[in-house]
Amino acid sequence: MTKIILVLTILVAAAFAASLLAGRIWLPPADILSGKSGLTSLIVMDIRLPRTILALLTGLTLGLSGAVLQGLTRNPLAEPGLLGVSTGAALGAVIAIYFGVTAISSLAGPLFGLAGAFLACTLTFALGRGGTIALILAGAAVSSLTAAGIALALNFAPNPYAAYEIMSWLLGSLADKSWDQVLLAAPFIILGGFLLSTTGRALDALSLGEAQAQSLGIQMNRLQLTVILGTALAVGAAVSVTGAIGFIGLVAPHLVRPFVGHQPSRILAPSALGGALLLLLADIAVREIHLGPEIKLGVFTSLIGAPFFFWLVLRLPGKSP
Repeated sequence: MTKIILVLTILVAAAFAASLLAGRIWLPPADILSGKSGLTSLIVMDIRLPRTILALLTGLTLGLSGAVLQGLTRNPLAEPGLLGVSTGAALGAVIAIYFGVTAISSLAGPLFGLAGAFLACTLTFALGRGGTIALILAGAAVSSLTAAGIALALNFAPNPYAAYEIMSWLLGSLADKSWDQVLLAAPFIILGGFLLSTTGRALDALSLGEAQAQSLGIQMNRLQLTVILGTALAVGAAVSVTGAIGFIGLVAPHLVRPFVGHQPSRILAPSALGGALLLLLADIAVREIHLGPEIKLGVFTSLIGAPFFFWLVLRLPGKSP
């Protein structure tokens, strides 16, 4: 496990450095290191560094939360959208756009998104108190409800510009992000990630079954609350800034699982690093694909992740007991 974490850390560091260089114009590493060019420093510090840090934090969050949710539900197809967090955050941001609050402050969208994520998670937990299956069903219901709210906002968009802004946000992107958005999201992401990282022992016990986990002293309600709160904080904050970015939380745990085994606690850290690596590479790719306007990051991750999802669905029946 130590070896795979070391390898992933090196790859993430390399992708982080490449992200600072990549763009319509590739920057020579010597110019960045010397700091002599004012334009180069401006591009790196004010445009590419905030974007890269958000890609790193969001990837870590999605990978970690995906691994935790797969361990909690014992469902290999689980991902952060399972609890309604992603669509809840999306609905909050869409409401801010719909009523023109984002015109007052660029931080209104993320703040409303955070509120939406918390409300969605609270509703999921309130409805899903009957166990893991009830939690999954509650998450699906909340996701459907918030998705309907987003569709309703699009249907009654007050003007074409508002509809376009809503659709652009829903497609997910790291372009044009500022330090203000990084500083807003980072504390919530770090706190939520910390809560999720403490669930390893409980998830190991849960892999034996709920009854066995409870006999070992694991309190299921407390575990569910920790996971929901951690996911709401971390994923809610990330999605409220970047928009909807799918499949990273689903794919990352499956990519690292062959190297670390199936013990849930051993998957958490590699999944977080794997998610960060995937999102950094995806963000570099969207900057290098020149097809007119920059392809949205959420669109790109869906195009790459959907075939993996189909492969996983087709592979699962052969693994069933």
